[in-house]
Amino acid sequence: MTRRRTVRVDGRSLTVEDVEAVARGRAAAKLTAEAERRMRASKAVIDRALAEGRVVYGVNTGFGHLKNVKIAKEALERLQRNLVRSHAAGVGREADGPTTRALLLLRANALARGHSGVRPLLARRLLDLIENDLLPVVPESGSVGASGDLAPLAHVALALIGEGYVRAGGRRLRAATALERAGLDRLRLGPREGLALVNGTQFSSAVALLALVRAERAVRLADVSAALSIDALAGTWRAFDPRVHRARPHAGQMASAGNLYRLLQGSEIWRSHADCGAVQDAYSLRCAPQVHGAARDALAELRRVLSIEINASTDNPLVFAEDGAIVSAGNFHAAPVAAAADYASAALAGMAGIVERRIDRLVNPLVSGLPPFLARRPGLESGLMMAQVTAAALASECKTLAHPACADTIPTSALQEDHVSMAPWAARKLRGVVERLETLIAIELLAAVRGLDHRRPLRTSPPLEAFVRRLEEEVRIPRGEVPPGPVIERLAALLREGRPLDWFARSGGLA
Repeated sequence: MTRRRTVRVDGRSLTVEDVEAVARGRAAAKLTAEAERRMRASKAVIDRALAEGRVVYGVNTGFGHLKNVKIAKEALERLQRNLVRSHAAGVGREADGPTTRALLLLRANALARGHSGVRPLLARRLLDLIENDLLPVVPESGSVGASGDLAPLAHVALALIGEGYVRAGGRRLRAATALERAGLDRLRLGPREGLALVNGTQFSSAVALLALVRAERAVRLADVSAALSIDALAGTWRAFDPRVHRARPHAGQMASAGNLYRLLQGSEIWRSHADCGAVQDAYSLRCAPQVHGAARDALAELRRVLSIEINASTDNPLVFAEDGAIVSAGNFHAAPVAAAADYASAALAGMAGIVERRIDRLVNPLVSGLPPFLARRPGLESGLMMAQVTAAALASECKTLAHPACADTIPTSALQEDHVSMAPWAARKLRGVVERLETLIAIELLAAVRGLDHRRPLRTSPPLEAFVRRLEEEVRIPRGEVPPGPVIERLAALLREGRPLDWFARSGGLA
């Protein structure tokens, strides 16, 4: 059995790869001693403030519009418990296992930074849920991304106090029952601890981060599907000449152009028409690096934002143990995540559009130079006619999902929270675009492989021939008249796993 690596939870050094590894069950997570020290120091500041009789928001006051209501000392535990109960107002689709593990890890890491004024026990207990595979049932709808992701996080906190539900081994159980079976006590909330558990951007960040990792894989694989399409359509690699892209050195564009240039070298198909006199290919072929590259650059920006956000203190108020200050502010506002996720969605939707255009060119006899719809017996067979229709539907859905969430705001909490980020919806929309893009790339692969069949006995380049062979081993590409839907789904699942990227490892991999 392979031993899982352990991710250090210290509030400062978590990476995107760490989060994905824990979310997918490939790594464990452990709170560091230094993080515990910082948490105890900030907890001491809260204890001192209470001992001195100071009024501190969220510690001995109501919340939101009720911030001016002072709470008696004997009611402080009930105050925090009532906060968790009242804020667990989420509805709709349940977050899946990877999203929930990422959410638990990110909230623990935020507490570990040491600005929340709570016991280390809270962070440890969140990590205990991951370790014991007790995943709180977290509905995905109900957060506007300020004051953080209150509803999703409240469902997590509800499970910690034994009042919600969890998934354990695929079964839905009462949290109290599941905690007892795992030997974990129900959490009794101290001053500010309910607020510290629910106030933060971790749901938005978790959804966006997992979508980011999938999207980064998809854009690399789209370079492969584009290269196959270009050769199947008797296109040229000359538009990917490195000199062209050094003359406009956007990082993403140069990476995709480099992939396309390398993947197409040595193609017998290209050599067969190298002197055909054609001047240039359609935009969907020769502008692939520019469009794919723009998506890469948008994802790089999202990665930059999330790398900061997953190691940030995003609750309120923040505690600074070095001078004993307790400061109310607004780090829970998820505008950075919302804007970056929307940017990525828009760029990926543009990429979905160019993938769909290449699919159309492959099946369209007016421009392809191939049999209509890549059918073996056109007329008797319809080939991939409807696969292109499916691609058009998916590309259109991507356009709708690309409408920015961050441009919207609806005031909540009696105008106390009068501007919100809508980051959870921005992140969920991004995930939706990525899911559709993966399927579009699968359709392009199916069509391109069928297109290459019609160029035989000429062969594409050695790396692309090797890729097609592996693809055939994993997912048999049908040539006859069969329903394409199941084949597309199998291809999309393979792409989602990212395994095809490993097939290029021997040749230096893909940028």
